[in-house]
Amino acid sequence: MIVARDAGHACGYKRLTMAHAHAHNHLDHAHAHGHGHGHAHGHGHSHAPKDFGRAFAIGIGLNLAFVGIEAVAGLAYGSMALVADAGHNLSDVLALALAWIASIAAKRPASGRFTYGYKSSTILAALANALLLAVAIGALLFETVQRIMAPGEPQGMAMIVVAGIGIAINTATALLFLRGQDDLNIRGAYLHMAADAAVSLGVVLAGLGILVTGLAWIDPLVSLVILLVIAWGTWGLARDSLTMGLLAAPERIDLAEVKAHLAGLEGVTAVHDLHVWPMSTTEVALTAHLVMPGRPASTAFLRDVAHGLEHRFGVGHATLQVESGDEPCGVPCGADC
Repeated sequence: MIVARDAGHACGYKRLTMAHAHAHNHLDHAHAHGHGHGHAHGHGHSHAPKDFGRAFAIGIGLNLAFVGIEAVAGLAYGSMALVADAGHNLSDVLALALAWIASIAAKRPASGRFTYGYKSSTILAALANALLLAVAIGALLFETVQRIMAPGEPQGMAMIVVAGIGIAINTATALLFLRGQDDLNIRGAYLHMAADAAVSLGVVLAGLGILVTGLAWIDPLVSLVILLVIAWGTWGLARDSLTMGLLAAPERIDLAEVKAHLAGLEGVTAVHDLHVWPMSTTEVALTAHLVMPGRPASTAFLRDVAHGLEHRFGVGHATLQVESGDEPCGVPCGADC
């Protein structure tokens, strides 16, 4: 719905014009709709494949079994690199579980006080994963330092065999999520497993180094390198999830460019009260006031705006308020005269 302001009624609404905007993306089946009371709305919906529940279940089962095997082998053969990798894999099992739970919750419809549904649960899952990783890093760092001070005698061949199994399992799990790269939550699961495969490769190389040189300190050294890799990923995850939790505009969206895009629309002379924020790890919302003096917005206009925001900036939920710009106080609606 478009709200047209009448001269003589500062910041008031006297005449309402109904308009409905619809844009359809034939490539990714995303939709944008405009409807409501007093505003024009555009809603985009990203449809990820629906069978990832099975992928999550298989990935969690395989990796949980491997965590037990790797931890036991690491303790039995005196390899902190294996124990560190097991801890990393356990954190990723928890990450997969949280991502799975969040993906299910995000599909629940809006109800009661949760007018946006439970989409933001994916952001909470990312933050929880970062906290779990931080705890795991602390525990593994303590054990690694202990091993540096009192080095054991790790068996290189055992490290190679066990970590080799990890490469196979983590690669297979990553492939389960390969075709869901358009969903950030699924992409995160894929990257976790791909990183695990790379870390397991590092343990294999450590085992080879020990076999060739007989130097036991290679094992805790590789363990420290693994912890640094985990810490780097954890910092990025924590930073991004906290930023999303504070409703900051996604980094990939240039707010100045969005404002310029809206201001450049035919009939628009000014844009104010522009807000962009993440509704979840995959969906972005936008609200803005468009000043259009002497020209009511049409259904076609709303459709084009929703389409442009969806396809150019990835904004799927847009709420636009159109103003005539003729307020006697000379300021936008909502401001004090």
